[in-house]
Amino acid sequence: MQLRYNFRAYPDAGQRRALACAFGCARVVWNDCLRDRKEAHAAGLPYVKSAELSRLRITQAKRTEERAWLADVSAVVLQQSLRDLDTAYKNFFDSVRGKRQGRKVGPPRYKSKKDTRQSIRLNANAFSLQDDGTVYVAKVGSLKVKWSRRLPTAPTSLTVTKDSSGRYFLSFVVDTEPDILPEAEADAGIDLGLSAFAVLSDGSRIDSPRFLRRAEKKLKRLQRELSRKAKGSKNRAKARLKVARQHAKVADRRRDFHHKASTQIIRDNQAVYVEDLAVSGLGHTRLAKSVHDAGWSAFVGMLEYKAVKHGRTFAKVDRAFPSSQVCSVCGFRDGPKPLHVREWTCGACGTVHDRDHNAARNVLFEGRRIVAAGRAETPNASWSAGKTRAKVPAQRGEAGSPRKGQPTQAGIPGLQTREHVNQCPTGCGRP
Repeated sequence: MQLRYNFRAYPDAGQRRALACAFGCARVVWNDCLRDRKEAHAAGLPYVKSAELSRLRITQAKRTEERAWLADVSAVVLQQSLRDLDTAYKNFFDSVRGKRQGRKVGPPRYKSKKDTRQSIRLNANAFSLQDDGTVYVAKVGSLKVKWSRRLPTAPTSLTVTKDSSGRYFLSFVVDTEPDILPEAEADAGIDLGLSAFAVLSDGSRIDSPRFLRRAEKKLKRLQRELSRKAKGSKNRAKARLKVARQHAKVADRRRDFHHKASTQIIRDNQAVYVEDLAVSGLGHTRLAKSVHDAGWSAFVGMLEYKAVKHGRTFAKVDRAFPSSQVCSVCGFRDGPKPLHVREWTCGACGTVHDRDHNAARNVLFEGRRIVAAGRAETPNASWSAGKTRAKVPAQRGEAGSPRKGQPTQAGIPGLQTREHVNQCPTGCGRP
């Protein structure tokens, strides 16, 4: 299976200029190739192949005066940008033809230097881990990295990202074997909510931290200061950065909470069942801010990939299942209830139910039925790698690349003696 490991990077001034150049060149190649394909489609011409675009927009473009600065960055960055465009088109075509599950995917769009996230992707030929703990990136130099843990195996690809708050991150994709945990006796059904973030079928509750709500007072003040700054001024840029950093803190806290809660649930239970909520639909209601603050989709995604990683069973219960209407004791369906009803009495057996706990128990029973029925009958059931040995891609769907040329090391560098590679920043500030 593929896993992604993110680490904070601290480039110096010259390396930041080199990365800005790399971001810009990758963006220009993407936009040029996308424009060629759009113009060919508008003219009724055949779909332009990648080999032709690589020859015209990378190889020959470097020899022109208009695009000569493309030679200042690694060719791997430019080729990977074209590959990412191919992947975007494939996802769009598969979505139109019905081959891709989930929400419909739109056609690729043009990129802008004002986008909140700038990134480049490299395969193993364009980066390497150094003995002194730095990561060498071709035509950028040796980047200082804050290592928080070891890499289990040598990485197959690297994504360098700059977020809206000005932070740089290195994202490694590694191929590794599942880390199967000892079997547990318990299994759990989970009911996600807003008053309590999650209620488990055994009665335990996870309180909702509401990170965005807690940070709203400061965010309102910073946003008010931003709105008073003149557009295009340096003070406005500084104020925008303060807002972005505050939002980044909220997102980091929420992600940390999701990781800790999902890891604990996966370690304690052999099987985990959760309701497949329509988060995108709820995001258009009056509860939208609270729904997005909870981050249910990210949490469920973590449960799913950690179940595969640790050999647990995971299944989603269909969102149409009436978990809040059925008595978990006798099975009598008591009908729909408004949201303010948090406790109700079964009309058949007289059992007094807590709404969330009863729903979690029903999710548990339905999840057991789904798994017992088998994957063929219930396509939304997902077994762990310990059961089916299914491959799971790294987060954000980034694929690895074969290791050729410059070798890399597993773990935090500095454990073996290797010849140091000289720093080679370009120092250009183009596009």
